[in-house]
Amino acid sequence: MHRRVHKGSLRPFVARRLLMIKAACFGTVLTAAVALILGSQGTSAGPLAVESLHVAQVQFYWSWPIFAAGTGFSWGLIWLQR
Repeated sequence: MHRRVHKGSLRPFVARRLLMIKAACFGTVLTAAVALILGSQGTSAGPLAVESLHVAQVQFYWSWPIFAAGTGFSWGLIWLQR
């Protein structure tokens, strides 16, 4: 059997990718806010692993575990609202 591909068949694929991009943007903002608060206090926050980064003479704080959790949390909230 030959399966027909309809014109709008890529829409769910693209929509899922855009949803993840939106969630990553919110996760970035959440990470920057939380890491700034924790990092400015001089703590690495244990398993949250807040790091001080220096890029082009600018210091900022970042944490990959907070980013992953924030992105997942944001994705869940956006998905629930759909």
